[in-house]
Order: sequence, then C-alpha cells, then structure tokens
Amino acid sequence: MTLYTVSIQETSNKTIVKFELNQFITNHQSFEFSNIDEAKNSPLAQQLFQLPFVKKVYISSNFIAIERFDIVEWSDVQEEVAEQIKDYLNSGAKAVKETTTVKKSPITVYAESTPNPAVIKFIANKKLVTATYEFTSIDEAKLSPLATELFHFPFVKSVFIEDNYVSVTKYDMAEWETITMEVREYIRSFIENGKEIVSAKAQQESNRTSEKLDATYETLDDTSKEIITILEEYIKPAVASDGGNIQFESYNPDTKTVKVILQGACSGCPSSTITLKNGIENMLKEMLKGRVETVEAING
Repeated sequence: MTLYTVSIQETSNKTIVKFELNQFITNHQSFEFSNIDEAKNSPLAQQLFQLPFVKKVYISSNFIAIERFDIVEWSDVQEEVAEQIKDYLNSGAKAVKETTTVKKSPITVYAESTPNPAVIKFIANKKLVTATYEFTSIDEAKLSPLATELFHFPFVKSVFIEDNYVSVTKYDMAEWETITMEVREYIRSFIENGKEIVSAKAQQESNRTSEKLDATYETLDDTSKEIITILEEYIKPAVASDGGNIQFESYNPDTKTVKVILQGACSGCPSSTITLKNGIENMLKEMLKGRVETVEAING
C-alpha cells in the first residue's frame, strides 16, 4: 500500500490553502462543501469542519482546498491540518463516499501537434495522473484502463500519460487528419464519465512511488544527482510541452557518458532525438565541465 503524503500549496487567495496529495482521492470528480451538514457524505470534510476556522472544503482529484475564516492565519495552523489529512487518508478511510452525487465538471480536451509527426498530444483541463506512465503494448497497459481502451484502436502504437495530457503514437496505417477527432472525443468522454485513468496500485507496481524514487536517488553518485537536477530544471519542462519526457538512465564516470531515456513524443522521432541529444549534451558539457563528454539517447 502506498502511503499518502501531503504538500502545502499557497493560492492567489490568502484565505485558501491547497493540500496536494501524491495519489488521487476521487475518480476525477469534484466536491464542494460549505458546512458540516452538506458534508454528510464526506467523513473527511466533516472532520475538517470540526476545526472552528474552516469555512469551506473543496475535494478534487489529488488535492483538498480549504477556505478559512479570519480568526486564524494559515501559517499558524496549516501544518496541523496537513498532518490531520495525511493521518485520515493513511488510516484507509475514504475521502468521499462513493454514493455521493457527483458535481460534474465539464471536461475539455484539445489536440496539439508535436515535433514527432506520429504523435499527437491530447490535453485535458484537469490533472489526470500524479506520475509518468508509458505503455508500448496492450499487455503493458493493464495498469491503465484508459491506455488499455486506446490500444483497441488498431492504429495506436503507444500511449504516454503525464500530468494533464495523453500522448498517442500511431502506426503509419492511419493519418491524424482522419482519426484525431475520434481519439480526442474518446479520451474526453472517458475522463468525463469518471473512469479510472490508471489503477490505484499503478505507482506501486511500476516502482514510481516517491519513497522508491527517493531511495534510488540516494544510492547515486554526486554527478548523477547533478545530472538529474539539470534534466528536471532545464530539459523536462521543454520536453513536456512537446508531449514527451526524458528520464535519467545512467552515468559512466570512466567514459563520461550519460544515458537518457526518451518517452512519449520524443521516442522514435529522429529530429527530436538529434536535437535533444545535442541540446542536452551541450548543456551538460557546459554545466559539468570535464565530467560529461557524450549523451546517448535511448527510445523508451
């Protein structure tokens, strides 16, 4: 069982704080409670309303937002609230009872081209997953009901899911002009109906829990850690905007070679592979002088 962790996020409204979780607590559904009576189907919200400063509770996907009355400042109480939310969820209790009527939020999905002509990025107006997943076959996709369904389209070669988007790679048998609308509507409908994007145990089984990732990171040498930091801060945001991802694979101090894995739109795209390889290689050479000479890009 993956334990819940809670991070505290400020918002533009000083009376509202967002408590972000490392897992989803609703199936892409949103609930808003203005008082303890309204919250009868959410034991968690009812518990939070026991705090005298809680004015409103909003529960959605992987976060809980709380609006406070002016009798306290968030800086004085937010750590205790975060701990209370974490303890509640780690006890195995549900945030919202499944019988609760869903306040259905309109889902929009738009298609965006990528540097890889075989890949289209389908972007939703809400967060879909809390980790990164790539599936290259229907057998691999058993952890993701959405990816499994997409593989039923004969032209789907691979599926990459991250944050609020799905990148779909097609076989050459079909042209995007004739299939984009169909795929976009299928993804939109799937999300709107509250279906599970990836299974609750997906992070655990794919070794992507924050605990496991942190443990792996701690075993690395200092240069490898620096490389990961550079990739996270300078490379990943640009790659993600194109519907792809880059992961650190290994560093060899003897040959001064870095291996990275390209996923999503970056995988199998000759132009992006060359551009990324050169771009990453130049940046790492410059920032880690004398320690990096070559970057090898591996398609995920």
